[in-house]
Amino acid sequence: MKAQPHIRNRYLLLGDLILIVISVLGSFVLRLELGAAFLLYLPSAYWMTATSLIIKPIIYHRIGLYRRLWLYASMQELRLIAIAVTAASIVVSLVMISLFYAGFFVGFPRSVLVIDWLLSVLFVGGIRYSFRLLAERRILASVSSNGNIRNKRVLIIGAGDAGALVVRELQKNPQLSLSPIGFLDDNPAKQKQQIYGVPVIGPVTNLGKIAESKRVDEVIIAIPSAPGRVVRVVADICRKYSIPFRTMPGIYELIGGKVSVSRLREVDITDLLRREPTHLEDNRVGETVGGKIVMITGAGGSIGRELCSQVSRWEPSELILLGHGENSIFETLLEIQENAPSLKLHPVIADVRDLNRMQSIFKHLKPELVFHAAAHKHVPLMELNIEDAVTNNILGTKNVVDACLMENIERLVMISTDKAIQPTSVMGATKRIAEMIVLDAANKSGKAFSVVRFGNVLGSRGSVVPLFKRQIAQGGPVTITHPEMKRFFMTIPEAVYLVLQAASMGISGETFVLNMGEQVRILDLAEDLIRLSGLEPGKDIEIVFTGIRPGEKLSEDLWDAGELLQQTKHPDVSRLDETQPLMGLKLSQSVQEIIRLAEAGDSNEVMSLMDSIIPGSAVLITPPLEITAIQ
Repeated sequence: MKAQPHIRNRYLLLGDLILIVISVLGSFVLRLELGAAFLLYLPSAYWMTATSLIIKPIIYHRIGLYRRLWLYASMQELRLIAIAVTAASIVVSLVMISLFYAGFFVGFPRSVLVIDWLLSVLFVGGIRYSFRLLAERRILASVSSNGNIRNKRVLIIGAGDAGALVVRELQKNPQLSLSPIGFLDDNPAKQKQQIYGVPVIGPVTNLGKIAESKRVDEVIIAIPSAPGRVVRVVADICRKYSIPFRTMPGIYELIGGKVSVSRLREVDITDLLRREPTHLEDNRVGETVGGKIVMITGAGGSIGRELCSQVSRWEPSELILLGHGENSIFETLLEIQENAPSLKLHPVIADVRDLNRMQSIFKHLKPELVFHAAAHKHVPLMELNIEDAVTNNILGTKNVVDACLMENIERLVMISTDKAIQPTSVMGATKRIAEMIVLDAANKSGKAFSVVRFGNVLGSRGSVVPLFKRQIAQGGPVTITHPEMKRFFMTIPEAVYLVLQAASMGISGETFVLNMGEQVRILDLAEDLIRLSGLEPGKDIEIVFTGIRPGEKLSEDLWDAGELLQQTKHPDVSRLDETQPLMGLKLSQSVQEIIRLAEAGDSNEVMSLMDSIIPGSAVLITPPLEITAIQ
C-alpha cells in the first residue's frame, strides 16, 4: 500500500484564510440577506473580515491547529478545534465592538458574531476531518484492490481500551491482511455493542462455539492485565481448535513504548504467569532517577539491560553502561540509543574486580546513583569455578562499594537473590556476603546504600525457560528433579520496575524484598511450555524426574526464619527488619580472608569460612549440582 500523504500546513492555512472570508461574509448574508441592509453594513463586514484574517490564523497557530496530523484526528482534536475557534471569535468580537464604538463604521449587527463562530467551527473542523475521511476511503480502496488476497478472520478477546486499539490498528493497516470480525468480553453491558463497527458477539466462554461458527483464523488476547487463568482458558480452546493466538504485551512492556499491531507477539510462558499489575509510584522514581548521572554495572546482562532501558525512560542526565563483555555492552548501547537518542551514554568496558579501574571510572564520570547488577549467577557453574565466583561477586562488590565511598556517591542499590538465604550453593553464599558488604558500608557511612532481593527471573539468560525450550525442540525428555520443586518467578520488566521502586525508598542499610506472589511448581511451568509448543506433556514430550539432589531445596525463602517483614509505602515492596550476622572489622577481616583463600585456589577453606559466617549456610557439605540443574 502506498504511503498516505501528509497535508502540508501551508495548504491548511490557505484553506483557513479562504474559509474565514466565506464565514464572515456568510454570517452577514445569513443575518441580513442580500439587500439594502446588507449594503448598509458592508463596511463593518470588511472590517470584520480583515480583523478575522489577522487574528484567527494567529490564534489557530498558537493553540496548535497547524501541528496535528489530521489523518488521525480524534475527539481530542475536536475539542482543540472548539477551543481555538472560540478563543479566536472572542478576540475578534472584542476588536469589532471596540472599532464600532470608536466610530470606524456605522452599524454593526451583534448576532453575526455568533453566526460566524458557528460557521467557523463547521468550516475549521470540516476541512480537517475531511482529511481523515479521505484517508479511510483510501484504505478501503486499497483493501478492495487486494481482494484476491484472503484476509485472516481475527477474533479479539477483550472489548476494552486495548481491544479497541488493536481493531483500530488492524483497520488502519490493511497490508497485514487481518480482518477483525468480533470481540469476546465477559462484561454483560458490552454485549451486542460495537467498537469501530466491530460487534461484541459473546462472552469468552463461547470462544469454542464462535471459533467454529465464524471460521476464525486467529485469536488476539487484548487484555494486558489478564490473569493466568484467563489466558490458560483461551490457550486451551485455541489449541483444541488448532487456531493460532497472540497476546498484547503486558503492562511492563507497554509503558514507555508505542503500542501497535507490530508489537503483538506469540503467547509465551510469561503470559501464563502474569499476576495483577504492580503499581508504580511515578513521582517517587522520577525524583530518584530523573536528571541524575546513573551508572549500571553488569549493563550487558538480562537485569542490567532492562535496568538501562527503564532508567532511560526517566530522563537521567547521563547513563553509564558498565560491563565486562564488549559484545553485550555494545548490544545494550544500540538498544538504548534507538529508544532514547538524546540521552548521553557512556559505554564502559571494565571488570569490577579491578579496584584502580573502578576508582578511575567513578572519579572521571562522577555517577550520582549506582545500580550494582554485575555478578556471576549460574548456580552449578559457580560450583566448578569457586574462585571466580568469590572474586566477581564478593571482591567486585567490595570494589564498587569502596569506589562509591571514595567519590561520595549518595545512593547505591545492589541486586541480590533468594539463594542468599541459608545458601546451599557457592553463588548464593557469595551474594549473601556481598549483601553484608553493602549494608555494612551503609551502616558506617549513613549513605542510602540498599539491597533488593528477589527470586528467579523468567526469560533471563541461563534460566529455566530456555533450557526447557531446548529440550522440547530436541523432542524431549524435559528433566525435572522433583514433582513438587517450587520457585519464585517474575518477569524481567516486573522485577526491574520493583527494583526502581525500592531504590527510591532507600534511606540507609535496607534490605528490600519484592512480592513475587506464590511459588510456582517447576512441573506446571514445564507442562505449560510444552502445551504452548503445540504438544502434549506425557504424550508428545516425556517429563522425567531425575530425583532431588543432596542439599537441594524443594522451595526457596526470601528471608531468614525469625526476621520481621515491614510493609513499605508500596504494596509489592517490603523491608526486612533484620540483624546482620557480621559487621565492622570482623566482616572486613573475613572478607579479606575469603578473597585471599580464593586467589590462592583453596576452595574448601573458602566454603568452610563462608559457612561459618552466614546463618544456615551449608555450602561445604552440599555436593555440586549438575551444570543443567534448575535452581
